[in-house]
Amino acid sequence: MKANIVRDSLRSFGAFLNRGRTPYIVSAVLLVLGTVLVYVSPRSIPAFLLFAIAAGLSYFLNMRKSVKLALAVLIAVVIVPILGARNIFYLEVIFQIAVFSALALGLNIVVGFSGLLNFGYMAFYAVGAYLWGFFGSQQPFLLHAIPGTVPPGTKFFLAPDWFYIFIFLGVIVAAIIGLVMGLPVLRVRGDYLAVITLGCGEIIRQLANNLDKPLNFTNGPQGITPIQRPSLPKELLAFFNRLFEPLVGHDVTANQFYNIMFYLIAVLVVVVVIVVTYRLEDSKIGRAWAAIREDELAAQAMGIPANKLKLGAFAVGASFAGAMGVLFAASRTFVSPESFTFLQSVGVLTMVILGGIGSIPGVIIGAAVVTILNVQVLQSFSLFLAQLRQSDAVIPIINFHWKDLSNQLDPSKYQRLVFGIILILMMIYRPTGILPAARRKRELSAPDSLDVPGDTGAEDTGAEHAAKKGVDHE
Repeated sequence: MKANIVRDSLRSFGAFLNRGRTPYIVSAVLLVLGTVLVYVSPRSIPAFLLFAIAAGLSYFLNMRKSVKLALAVLIAVVIVPILGARNIFYLEVIFQIAVFSALALGLNIVVGFSGLLNFGYMAFYAVGAYLWGFFGSQQPFLLHAIPGTVPPGTKFFLAPDWFYIFIFLGVIVAAIIGLVMGLPVLRVRGDYLAVITLGCGEIIRQLANNLDKPLNFTNGPQGITPIQRPSLPKELLAFFNRLFEPLVGHDVTANQFYNIMFYLIAVLVVVVVIVVTYRLEDSKIGRAWAAIREDELAAQAMGIPANKLKLGAFAVGASFAGAMGVLFAASRTFVSPESFTFLQSVGVLTMVILGGIGSIPGVIIGAAVVTILNVQVLQSFSLFLAQLRQSDAVIPIINFHWKDLSNQLDPSKYQRLVFGIILILMMIYRPTGILPAARRKRELSAPDSLDVPGDTGAEDTGAEHAAKKGVDHE
């Protein structure tokens, strides 16, 4: 009863927000308020969360598409760079949201669209990172050198602006690795599929960890560094400072502007990934993936080439990670095997499940929520507790000194525990995710619709739907 009251109240509030000019006013007020609070208090977590909510709310409000697009461009191209120049940490959080959004969208192709469980997705990310890490550094000249040593005067193998070409090469090479990884998958399903993808992901990581002999390709556990960044035109930096210095409050240095540049490149890649994903979802291939996900045997019986399409899902999903891997290597100027562990793959899968399997905006929200919890909220609480330990503050009632609080209670050390609890609660109370896909929502909300005499269900099965749309069987 109480749940129904809360649900009805939320629906009434949502209807009020979408009435007349209300969504435009609410969106503008919240955006201005969040921007001002972050500008005035750059280290405030509530201010940042309000800004993030205001930025995301415009997508859900009932406004014209042209207005939504204008707000998105304003936020991404103007407001975020200015706020990020005032506090680089915020820009780092948003950059990671963009990177993990692309990774989650790529994994969503495999898990959400085609129904293939992948526990080794970070392997494709590693392929892109090591691709530019190898060719964008001095490593090709160090094949016979002792790992960790660089002879004086060693030059870089390629010019820094080759980075832009390698973004596209990362897409191609990661897609090829995705095809190779997908070959063993054609013979297994379910839990066995998860085990094989986990093994393939660990193979890639162990290769990066051990290919420092007999030829030193990856520098082993020490990683590859320094990795070149693309060249930064001084005129562009000067133009940015002339335009935004009064708002930022100081001149932006070259290193700070590199953070802004990589953020903008990441946003551009995410936009391309979103467009491609939407086009694929509503294409013949996307409907065939849905048919395979619902019932692979029925899909094959309808003439759908399941093996080819499953390989295609692995290749497309891997290509997104490859592009972001190249960007990651250039932005960090360092890559090592520790950045591509099994837990990282689980983290990306968590974003997909939390946001909503198969939902494009849902996985983006999932990536944002997990990243903000991980990088912003938990880390900030840990820093706050560290400051309390250095003070003489005492909890009045129990007379407990904060300096006696153990370091093992830092929230940042319990990230996996927090995510595990969140996933358990989501599976119990909202199994479809924060913003579920329409098909998934209908499946879970009306499970008995096919049992009613004369009822053919809310929709066709995936195989029948794909066949009716005329899937190209060849």
